[in-house]
Amino acid sequence: MAEVKLAQHKSMRDVFGEKLLALSRKDERVLALDGDLANSTKLDKIAENKPEKFLQMGIAEQNMLGVAAGLATVGFQPWVCSFAAFVVKRALDQIAVSIAQPKLNVKMVGAYSGLLNGCTGKSHQSLEDIAIMRSLANMIVLAPADAVELERMMEFAYEYDGPIYIRLARDPLPVIFDSASYRFELGKGIQVRNGNDVTLISTGTQTHRAIEAAEMLEKEGLSAGILHIPSIKPIDVEAIVAAAEKTNAIVTIEEHTIYGGLGGAVAEVLGEYAPVPLERIGVRDRNGESGSNDALLQKYGLTPGHIVDGVRRVLERKKKVKN
Repeated sequence: MAEVKLAQHKSMRDVFGEKLLALSRKDERVLALDGDLANSTKLDKIAENKPEKFLQMGIAEQNMLGVAAGLATVGFQPWVCSFAAFVVKRALDQIAVSIAQPKLNVKMVGAYSGLLNGCTGKSHQSLEDIAIMRSLANMIVLAPADAVELERMMEFAYEYDGPIYIRLARDPLPVIFDSASYRFELGKGIQVRNGNDVTLISTGTQTHRAIEAAEMLEKEGLSAGILHIPSIKPIDVEAIVAAAEKTNAIVTIEEHTIYGGLGGAVAEVLGEYAPVPLERIGVRDRNGESGSNDALLQKYGLTPGHIVDGVRRVLERKKKVKN
């Protein structure tokens, strides 16, 4: 069970920059590749403190991923970081053909993922990156819930020989996990909260909102369990099936389109092994837009209140199945 400390906030991108700097000092193979956004992604920490490990590739993401592939073939471990929209969508062919197919040791980090990226609007938002990356053979797809989990993921990624995509949020987020005890394990979900009426399955930034929703539901007399999924590919089939068998009602929660993301992945598991009523909370066939975090969460139906509404809907379907 995770130790939840939602009052404390910490920035993923700051931790990413600090941890990558530490890895670059530890291992001569580690390189940071930047697409002219180092100040935003915090790759500037490497540029300032370990400049020989920092490669400025400019606003040319396809070339950047191609260079990363080449570096990997001669023994380096390149870490490529830019906005998720630019890393994944602009350079998909290079990722698929030059990195994923030969299973090269390239780490791709999508910063500024989802909707909440500082009013930059739909051209800079990425609501499809999980769906795209998990469709590629040999690709691992990870989405941390907080800065503690990100640091452990990076330690795993450093040791793993192969391509990995890690999805980061822009703004400071509540700390969910205890840094002394948390351990990341590929393909394993984390039971953040136990419950009997419904299971909330969340990933990334939405896990702390799932916790808030579960607390709201508790006041209504409803018991909601929370299964956090940091490893979207491979996914924890066993934990998802166990949750379905225990509560017979699932709500997935993600800051991403419901098509092909966490909701799609969970639906695939349930369809094969444990069909139960499912409600998917995420962006529904819409592009993003500029706006404040609160306004976007409200408009796109991603607040804790929207999660509570989703629980009510799935519980109604659960009743019908029983009857």
